[in-house]
Amino acid sequence: MKKIIAVISLFLLVLSSCSKDSAENIHVNNRKTLGASANDLLSDDKFDSMIIEIVYVEGFEPSTTAITNFVSFLNSRINKPGGITVEKRPIPSPGNETYTNAQIMAIEEANRIHYNEGSEIAVWAFFADAKSSIDTNTSVVLGTAYRNTSFVIYENTIRKLSGTQFKPSRTVLETTVINHEFGHILGLTNIGTALQSDHEDPDHKRHCDVETCLMYWESEAGNILGGTVPQLDAKCIADLQANGGK
Repeated sequence: MKKIIAVISLFLLVLSSCSKDSAENIHVNNRKTLGASANDLLSDDKFDSMIIEIVYVEGFEPSTTAITNFVSFLNSRINKPGGITVEKRPIPSPGNETYTNAQIMAIEEANRIHYNEGSEIAVWAFFADAKSSIDTNTSVVLGTAYRNTSFVIYENTIRKLSGTQFKPSRTVLETTVINHEFGHILGLTNIGTALQSDHEDPDHKRHCDVETCLMYWESEAGNILGGTVPQLDAKCIADLQANGGK
């Protein structure tokens, strides 16, 4: 009897280990470095549809218009004939006064549901209720693309910097930061999507040197010229098209 129990226990241990390894193997495809999945996101060679999992702290949901604008931006630049699906849901506040990158990653790993499966690629976006831990008195972080299919938007900070006189509207600022961070995930500028011309800003790496471009560094800082959402310039578009995009 003891031998039978021992064999059953060993079998269960092996089964448990295999299940864990299998899950980790699935998740590792969404835990790569920034820009590593640019071609998969842009083209339909491997994935012909996309699901965007938007998780926000209760009370900090992004505006419907900003998400609509984001999906429109994606449809104009990526090839996903199977469509783009958006799922939104709230989570309770983790109670942080600030967020480090490590804390953001831990929140993703504890709450993310969707990972690449079959011909569908999955994206995670977290909308935070507190500021970045690296904010200073003179500079703030509005968003960060930190993995190949993951980004965070500091929604609380965005709300503080928008919606009043002499500041951009909340929707404009949200849309700009979301699109800008996803531009990084698409490999811009020179992060997994090869340059077709010399336009990376030497003073602000991973950003375009064209001042009116969505990928110009000041777009990420919230300096929205004219109160409208910046668009990608021709040089960034050429980069995306050469890597499977529109």
